Amino acid sequence: MATEVKVPTLGESITEATLGAWLKQPGEAVAQDEPIASLETDKVAIEVNAPTAGTMGKQLAQVGDNVAVGAVIAEIEAGGAGASASAAEPPASTPVNPAGPGENMEAKEAPAPADDEDEEGPHLTLSPAVRRIVLEHHLDPSKIKGTGKDGRLTKDDVLAAAEGPKAETPSAPAKAGAQAPKPDWVPASAGTRERKEERVRMTRLRQTIAKRLKEAQNTAAMLTTFNDVDMSEIMAARARYKDLFEKKHGIRLGFMAFFVKAAALAAHDVPSVNASIEGEEIVYHDYLDVSVAVSAPNGLVVPVIRDAHAMSFAEIEKTIADFGKRAKEGSLTMEEMQGGTFTISNGGVFGSLLSTPIINPPQSAVLGMHRIEERPVVRDGQIVARPMMYLALSYDHRLIDGREAVTFLVRMKEALEDPTRLLIDL
Repeated sequence: MATEVKVPTLGESITEATLGAWLKQPGEAVAQDEPIASLETDKVAIEVNAPTAGTMGKQLAQVGDNVAVGAVIAEIEAGGAGASASAAEPPASTPVNPAGPGENMEAKEAPAPADDEDEEGPHLTLSPAVRRIVLEHHLDPSKIKGTGKDGRLTKDDVLAAAEGPKAETPSAPAKAGAQAPKPDWVPASAGTRERKEERVRMTRLRQTIAKRLKEAQNTAAMLTTFNDVDMSEIMAARARYKDLFEKKHGIRLGFMAFFVKAAALAAHDVPSVNASIEGEEIVYHDYLDVSVAVSAPNGLVVPVIRDAHAMSFAEIEKTIADFGKRAKEGSLTMEEMQGGTFTISNGGVFGSLLSTPIINPPQSAVLGMHRIEERPVVRDGQIVARPMMYLALSYDHRLIDGREAVTFLVRMKEALEDPTRLLIDL
């Protein structure tokens, strides 16, 4: 008897998703709760787990199809290696046969080397991001050494394998006088170089990003104001306390915690920056939920730090580090992406000097951080070099006046250049 596999509930207001990849093929053994498909929603990739153990049966949807919540996308046939594996674990002294149904089992008495066991085990479950790269580059995951938790493959592991040197196939010895292979690029005078194009379907996430960014430009009266910050005091504080901070809290002290705390301080003085427009009403928030822009395999995602105004430096840094790790793995949940009253985007980690970030509706403002570089500034009548960073605040002019936007950045600048203000709420 076959068990139906249905599209799970995807989150508030989300009624459908796009089938991103099949992680199991018909005839393959499936364990209960093992991921068998990857769905792409407007915000994150979600894995569909097998409701029971057995053998993968019919696949009722193809990669790229839009599937509604509750729709049947596959069937799992009863029996097979998956069911027997989940029913009982083999004794520790019994060699485990990794071969699938129909494969040669003559060598089952000879235990595999320890290295092979370490490499094969983690690949039974690949994250959607890793699976997608494996499929795109036609890689064999069993040949890649994982560096993640418990030996799991990470996105960096697979990308490194894709970019690494390809194994050379044995060939007959070169004949004397044989010509050297032609280079990929040939001068125009020597012939026409082959020109290639590749068309790749936009992911659902990328389509949603494009749609929402354009809607933001069409709806909000966006304007950007700038200021610069002398990062000397923050850099000195980090250098002075980073070792003690990491020893006590188990996390590195970064810049983001300072900026989140400074934004909370400034938003208290300029509440409109942390507000939003709903119809003909302005909604003010007595809390600060900061959306932090994080780079993911399919584009930029913005998980939310809840009640950031009440969090310590260590709590903020731990939350951001966890978001960054799980964004790469594609394991952020829908709930973690929803809400947010203010956004901080750090383009400086990619080398950006200056930018005009776009608002994330229904929020009314977004802060853009940029790279730190030494520039000549005047201090006490002298020209000196200081580590400076440009700040950019894009805001909805329908709600926030220029005076308020400038005041917000000035408050942040004062707090960042004198971090003591963050401790005594000035």
